[in-house]
Amino acid sequence: MRWGGRWGCIIRLFSAASSWRWPAVRWRWPGREPRITAEARAWVADLACRKAKELGYPHELWTTRLLARHAREHGPADGHPCLAKLAQGTLCNILNEREIKPHKVRYHLERRDPEFKEKMADVLCVYREVKLIKETAAAAKEEPSDAVAIVSYDEKPGIQAIATTAPDLPPEPGEHPTFARDHEYKRHGTVSLLAGIDLLTGRVHALVKDRHRSREFIEFLQLLDAAYPAHTAIKLILDNHSAHISQETRAWLASQPAGRFEFIFTPKHGSWLNLVEGFFSKLARSVLRHIRVASKQELKDRIMAAMDEFNRDPVVHTWSYKLDQAA
Repeated sequence: MRWGGRWGCIIRLFSAASSWRWPAVRWRWPGREPRITAEARAWVADLACRKAKELGYPHELWTTRLLARHAREHGPADGHPCLAKLAQGTLCNILNEREIKPHKVRYHLERRDPEFKEKMADVLCVYREVKLIKETAAAAKEEPSDAVAIVSYDEKPGIQAIATTAPDLPPEPGEHPTFARDHEYKRHGTVSLLAGIDLLTGRVHALVKDRHRSREFIEFLQLLDAAYPAHTAIKLILDNHSAHISQETRAWLASQPAGRFEFIFTPKHGSWLNLVEGFFSKLARSVLRHIRVASKQELKDRIMAAMDEFNRDPVVHTWSYKLDQAA
């Protein structure tokens, strides 16, 4: 098709322009240098890494509004006049560039046990022993020997017995997808769960008591003593709670046959090394979540019913983290 007249002239002009090669020119647009100097930005970043209370404010941490105001008031006196009109948004950009969030707190846990590594190695050695017992039994195609029982134990205190003040409303298809519950509630106190998991069989041993003192712990030990044959050596992985090392507990252990009980203590602030903590997490997410009871006794009964439910199909818990590094 041939184009003539004005349209043909325009098409030929665009065709010719498309074949041109423009020179590689880097254009520099006129403008001013950044108003906030690099030195001022570094001063702001250093200021953000300090606490507001250290500079006389009642605040524990900075807010961006407070930090911007402090920079405007004190920046020029420290040799940064460009901060005299610092805006809150500009301050946020400076902090984002350096990935500083002075208004937030992330928690960590200090290691305060000088023997942390040694105690951790002791716990991991027990877990490796569990692994070897399981592998030996699997190779022989038989159940693990009852010569030793290894139990991961801990307490879960402060489980609240909370009652509703009005009946829950059920879901209604197309209307209300969830249960509805009145905001008001009534407290009936708290209970403590004392539980241990057999790491070879997965069986849960548990007691629910109002408190978790030495006498309750001894009652749990008596429960274990009755659950295993007399020739079984019972090893407990547990923390350094006062009830576990009290004079009353030591006196009871001294009255037992030699080698019947052995305690392996986790290091201080090392409860994450105890496998039973994972079981407690599962219990909290499945059974205790949103639980409402009419009395403290009902809460005890339902927790023990949950233990029976877990023992109908026991789950053998296994530890694998840093197991190869155990001495």
